Amino acid sequence: MKNMRLIQAGEPAEAGGTGAATEYAYRKQDFEAISALVYDHAGITLADGKSTMVYSRLAKKLRAKGLDSFADYVALVRRDPAELAACIEALTTNHTRLFREGHHFDHFHAHVRSGLLAKAMRRSKVRLWSAGCSSGEEVYSLTMTLLGRDREAASMIGGADLLLLASDINERVLALGRAAQYRGGDVTDIPEPYRSLWTQRTADGFEIREEARRLVRFRQLNLLHAWPISGQFDVIFCRNTMIYFDEETKARLLSGFADRLLSGGYLYIGHSERLVGPATARFKSVGQTIYQKVAA
Repeated sequence: MKNMRLIQAGEPAEAGGTGAATEYAYRKQDFEAISALVYDHAGITLADGKSTMVYSRLAKKLRAKGLDSFADYVALVRRDPAELAACIEALTTNHTRLFREGHHFDHFHAHVRSGLLAKAMRRSKVRLWSAGCSSGEEVYSLTMTLLGRDREAASMIGGADLLLLASDINERVLALGRAAQYRGGDVTDIPEPYRSLWTQRTADGFEIREEARRLVRFRQLNLLHAWPISGQFDVIFCRNTMIYFDEETKARLLSGFADRLLSGGYLYIGHSERLVGPATARFKSVGQTIYQKVAA
């Protein structure tokens, strides 16, 4: 769920009533119930000022399902996990692009890549994780940087035990990531020679080449729940996802990342994010929103 931004809207009246007409009955307690469900399931905090946005986005769902009120929709979400997931998806959108916050990939190329490739050549396991991967732009940017600027050299790691996990709570964006096809204009975000080496044109845009795609595994994962992941990672990217969590949730998530990183491993977070909680003592800053796990 990359840069999971709450969609702004301004049509209907706020919950609690301003006197403006709305299509469906929408009470303050309905907004509070939806907020609690979204927080409990996904860790996203909906401030009171988001009440209009919640109405605007979810009214479409009430209409499609033939419901009469938001109270009916709250009851549906409480008993149907699939509808809860759809509700969260409706209230969020995923903004990302290839090679976004490029200094992270520059740092990875300059300071991390060679060590990982040497490890892979020794037939040791190499694992990287894009947590909150959205539609795949981040993980493919990382994969292209890892493969590098020479196709022949990249072919040497073909048989290595090297994989990238790309996880997100949203199955719809995961499907887009698996497809690995993007709009034509987005190709300009990819620096050369990565663009010519690891992408190819399609009828209406471009796609990531198979050499890069085969290194990535897309999985649905809720960062707030137990992680069904074995082993540790050399690198974790979790960027522009924590900004919608409260401090307690951020601290818990960062402690989990610290547990899952190998000693000396790297954590990359978003430009407006920071380390909080006990995990802060387990990292040292090595660049702009780049941290390395220190030995215990």
